[in-house]
Amino acid sequence: MPEPAPSGLRTSPLDAEHRALGAKLVEFGGWEMPIQYGGVLEEHRACRTDAVAFDVSHLGSLRVTGPGAYARLQHAFTNDLARITPGRAQYTHLLDPKDAHVVDDIIVWWVGAEDFLVMPNASNTARIVDALTGSDSDPTNVTGATEIVDVTVDRAVIAVQGPKARERMRAVSDAMADVARFTVAPVEWNGVACIVAGTGYTGEDGIEIHVPREHAPELWRAVVNAGVTPAGLGARDTLRLEAGLPLHGHELGEGITPLQAGLGWVVRFDKGEFRGSTALAAERDRGVGRRLRGLLVDGRRPPRAGCPVLIDGKPVGEVTSGNFSPTLGQAIALAFLPPDAADGQAVQIDVRGSLLNAAITKPPFVRAATVGG
Repeated sequence: MPEPAPSGLRTSPLDAEHRALGAKLVEFGGWEMPIQYGGVLEEHRACRTDAVAFDVSHLGSLRVTGPGAYARLQHAFTNDLARITPGRAQYTHLLDPKDAHVVDDIIVWWVGAEDFLVMPNASNTARIVDALTGSDSDPTNVTGATEIVDVTVDRAVIAVQGPKARERMRAVSDAMADVARFTVAPVEWNGVACIVAGTGYTGEDGIEIHVPREHAPELWRAVVNAGVTPAGLGARDTLRLEAGLPLHGHELGEGITPLQAGLGWVVRFDKGEFRGSTALAAERDRGVGRRLRGLLVDGRRPPRAGCPVLIDGKPVGEVTSGNFSPTLGQAIALAFLPPDAADGQAVQIDVRGSLLNAAITKPPFVRAATVGG
């Protein structure tokens, strides 16, 4: 088990490495994690131009195995595993069965025929376990035996991201560097069995490495010594916002469905019944009452979550995430707006009584040439 920090928070297997590098540590999802090392802007720009390494060990890892694993995941999640094969990764959602709000957004690594790694957000691991083992997780009771093991405490996860991520990683492991986008592969590094996927949360190319916790510090040092810049969760957030990627608790969560968030491509109604499919189909048929959009803000002052958005002086929605974009040199935001709001339409954002001018746009705000955004 990770030793709790003095604050009672859980700590990463890389905690000592972060402290040695002078990281500023903050609470995130019940963990004490690095928010920055040298500075958020520098780390953000390093990811857009070269390569950075994030410790994302606070994310959950559930090993789901057995002859019933595939069917159980198919019934629980919105996406369709039949569209991929073993050795691939897939982004998906877990919905609330009553109103189809997004309980969590998840990456599934299909490691082997009956072997999956399910990667939930930091605070949602227990909810995913409950969904996979609860009374409605196997309504037909014919899916076969499934073992679900929480392996979060047994490993670290290191994300190496940026246009030069693979080039830098060749000094560490050619096999890791060769794991293609949304591909999953077991890789041995210095005799250590790791799992590597071509996934990330920055809009850039890169890989994520699932490494046993006792070997994580050695691998982290090898990555940093290869010229990869350590980066904290502050830069990870500005990067994901530029890429228009949702954050649970902001663009996804209570009261928010995939269709409202503009993520209908994650839902495959044609695969058959899944958790929350009836409620979501009803919303699809009647039409959504709001939709997530991007806002390009005039100037550098960023709006924050909860700020009202106005059209012709009338509140029509609110900001879910906002920040300064280091790449664009101006503020950007995501917001839920009426479904008929048009690209290019002028709006105003009320930031504590001050009105900021902005224009509606379709994310991503920044599209990385290496991966197509």
